[in-house]
Amino acid sequence: MTTRLDRITQQRREKLERLRGQGIDPYPHRYQRSHTTEEAIALLEQNEAGQKEEKQVSIAGRIMAIRRMGKSAFADVRDGSGKIQLLFQDTDKFPRKQAQLFKELDIGDFIGVEGQVLRTRTGEPTVAVKKMNLLAKSLQPLPEKWHGLSDVDTRYRQRYLDLISNPETKLTFQTRSQVINAMRQFLNERDFIEVETPVLQPSPGGALARPFVTHHHALNQDFYLRIAPELHLKRLIVGGLDRVYELGRIFRNEGVSTKHNPEFTMLESYQAYADYNDVMDMLEEMVAWVSKKVTGTTRVKYSDYKIDFKPPWPRLNLREAVEHYSGIDFVSYPTADGLRDRMRDKMKAIGLEVDPQKNWAKLVDELISTFVEPGLIQPTFIKDYPVSMSPLAKTKPGEERVVERFEAFAGGMEIANAFSELNDPEEQRQRFVQQQKERHEKDEESWTIDEDYLLALEYGMPPTGGLGVGVDRLVMLLTNQQSIREVILFPQLREKA
Repeated sequence: MTTRLDRITQQRREKLERLRGQGIDPYPHRYQRSHTTEEAIALLEQNEAGQKEEKQVSIAGRIMAIRRMGKSAFADVRDGSGKIQLLFQDTDKFPRKQAQLFKELDIGDFIGVEGQVLRTRTGEPTVAVKKMNLLAKSLQPLPEKWHGLSDVDTRYRQRYLDLISNPETKLTFQTRSQVINAMRQFLNERDFIEVETPVLQPSPGGALARPFVTHHHALNQDFYLRIAPELHLKRLIVGGLDRVYELGRIFRNEGVSTKHNPEFTMLESYQAYADYNDVMDMLEEMVAWVSKKVTGTTRVKYSDYKIDFKPPWPRLNLREAVEHYSGIDFVSYPTADGLRDRMRDKMKAIGLEVDPQKNWAKLVDELISTFVEPGLIQPTFIKDYPVSMSPLAKTKPGEERVVERFEAFAGGMEIANAFSELNDPEEQRQRFVQQQKERHEKDEESWTIDEDYLLALEYGMPPTGGLGVGVDRLVMLLTNQQSIREVILFPQLREKA
């Protein structure tokens, strides 16, 4: 059965062949434009103010609307800078090829036009077309403009249609680019240098996560897509690069949610001669600075809230925060079984079960994500974590079971994680070994002992403050998006049958 879409695409293919029959190339190699649509409008305003006398422009873009009116027509054309109206007057007087081309134009086609920029009686900036060129014939119809592209699955799978149909999507990703540039600027101005570390690693390290594995045929060796750049970045601190950062993709073979995507963007920075207090100061200063630079203010709307990133942010002790939000003092339950029993009724009351396979550290993490995290709307630091949850962090002086680690939260989700980095190679080895012992045999998360990293520590690493920031989540907050898929151009999706 022939569908409406089939009929439309067939008609457009027939137009394509007629154009070729007329000697019109529907896909030329290039087009020289003199102005963007935004620049053309600015030129018009300068002409009206008497600042310029130039009126001829050559612009190019995609046709978004056509309004045919007998021998004349109006069209809206959009490029990367904006939109402007076109006026086609007395089309029956166009040269033969131009007249034929005009008849075959469709919404979605790319065209280049030359003409005078003017303002119509209704006040609309307009180019009166004297000459036009087809730059690309569109064979598929665009989503109908009056309701846009609203199907979420289609928006994610065909992001190009989302960008064409929904200007707010384009704005979100322009803002994302500005956020990343601002983060770079902030760190560069503080003498950090940007570096690149391997994405393919012989063993996954720097975090506790299930990795993706691939095989290198020439070396006949398995490699892992990195789950964190941490251990390589700290090697650079050992080598004498005192302030380094990397902005790059991280890959974790885990579930998806509104806050999780299997590949995501992370900023990691390491600063010699600093601890987690210095990093807290830097993070709150950076986020406030980025917010103000990108949005004009430190106070942004997110869902039903107004979030203010202005420093200082509250700094809460983890043990006290968990007890406040969940009613459970996890220190009083030093074994996994004991903590699991204590949690069971609390979890059941909100319709959740306690995973019988999780060790003590993961149960504490579950308390944080279930009870504490959702309540932290305003930017907040939670600090001082159990050592078993943080094998790469330095022990807090006078508290052998606690390490100098913080997580930063805002909008009810974690946005950053940081340590005073452990730099004792013998203690680090003991931590790695203990982590492997505590790993359940059915646990698919990987934790390996990186012997070269331990060797690097034996050459000496100065006191160091390390930071990881979830860039996608920060962009979510600054663009008022409740799903991570809204801020990743091409999120992972289940393949369609």
